Amino acid sequence: MKYDIIVIGSGPGGYVTAIRASQLGFKTAIVEKESLGGVCLNWGCIPTKALLKSAQVYDYLKHVDEYGLKAEAIDKDFEAVVKRSRGVAEGMSKGVQFLMKKNKIDVIEGFGKIKTGKKVDVTAGDGKVTEYTADHIIIATGARSRQLPNLPQDGKKVIGYREAMTLPSQPKSMIVVGSGAIGVEFASFYNSMGTDVTIVEFLPTLVPIEDTDVSKQFERSFKKAGIKVMTSSSVEKVDISGKGVKATVKTKKGEEILEADVVLSAVGIKTNIENIGLEDVGIVTDKDKILVNDWYQTNIPGYYAIGDVVHGPALAHVASAEGITCVEKIAGLHTEAIDYGNIPGCTYSNPEIASVGMTEEQAKEAGYELKIGKFPFSASGKAKAAGTPDGFVKVIFDAKYGEWLGCHMIGAGVTDMIAEAVLGRKLETTGHEVLKAIHPHPTMSEAVMEAVADAYDEVIHL
Repeated sequence: MKYDIIVIGSGPGGYVTAIRASQLGFKTAIVEKESLGGVCLNWGCIPTKALLKSAQVYDYLKHVDEYGLKAEAIDKDFEAVVKRSRGVAEGMSKGVQFLMKKNKIDVIEGFGKIKTGKKVDVTAGDGKVTEYTADHIIIATGARSRQLPNLPQDGKKVIGYREAMTLPSQPKSMIVVGSGAIGVEFASFYNSMGTDVTIVEFLPTLVPIEDTDVSKQFERSFKKAGIKVMTSSSVEKVDISGKGVKATVKTKKGEEILEADVVLSAVGIKTNIENIGLEDVGIVTDKDKILVNDWYQTNIPGYYAIGDVVHGPALAHVASAEGITCVEKIAGLHTEAIDYGNIPGCTYSNPEIASVGMTEEQAKEAGYELKIGKFPFSASGKAKAAGTPDGFVKVIFDAKYGEWLGCHMIGAGVTDMIAEAVLGRKLETTGHEVLKAIHPHPTMSEAVMEAVADAYDEVIHL
């Protein structure tokens, strides 16, 4: 079988790449060993948001009296919540199947392994191996939960994100190791559902890649919600011999033994680059990543890589953008290299976090003279009316030229608001232009304008 383009992996990088390739007139195939949509759609981005939505609704119900309403016998059905999440994921996966048919993309089921001569061997579930060839082969095999030697996952008492999404029953207590997006989203979900949650983070702050002000607010919110926060701490070992788990946690004050029903390891990801033929073809890797240029070409002509397997943020929207850029370059279209300094990051916990560009610390280290503005949602009419006054919008500008260096948000719905800052930065918008763009009232989004006004000493509602 001969194709113009074969994509290995059907996550948000792979399937988007395949669709764009087909739109550009390439005869395209996609190889998938499990389920169309990959981890993001089946076990990551989408089903976790379904879980978090159930938790949010449950939170509203528990505080319904604050809205002048009454409800009795409020309860949750954990199994039904998980079932709904799986149903959402399955529906989305069927949607990807439809898109493959619509765009006349051949779906090849099995494990793909690249070979020299622009060939791919696909091993089906029954062990049968079929060889395919293509002018261009794009690797989009993604990543999985990283395992630490001192925190081996058994899938029952020490689990990764997959098991956390489909536990047969709700644990009474949970230790979450790691406070990146995966860790805090599950900590938020299980806490809202009534599980006693402790979160352990090796670095001094939760969500350590975020702006310091955001991290501090986030920690306050987690503690207010009843989550026990342990920063500058590490899980040294776990004992699973008893009914639950005993975790030995090293802190600044010494060691502490924590007991829980289950431990969730959320300490990052490991790329899926083993046994896919990289060494056979001679493709160069570095620090668990495939090395590529701005157009995602590896060192071997005809072989490309995108998404979590290459250097850059391991985010679904980044993988999609990389795949589109890659195939448009193959097609000979004029395309720009991706600006990795303008990638939005979103965390869908309660409260949500969204950010783009430089943190205040990074901007200072870069030598900029800054204008910084901050607007709390406690001063927002929409946020107060909605009962979500916690959090703020923070903006960072270069004082000399008005360049929008960074934007950082924490609060309800901010993951839907960050796109304004991304677009503004893409268009090289200045602070004064944001100020003069009339924002609707009352909305959460006008907090962006107010934060900019604060940076330029023109804020009205503070």
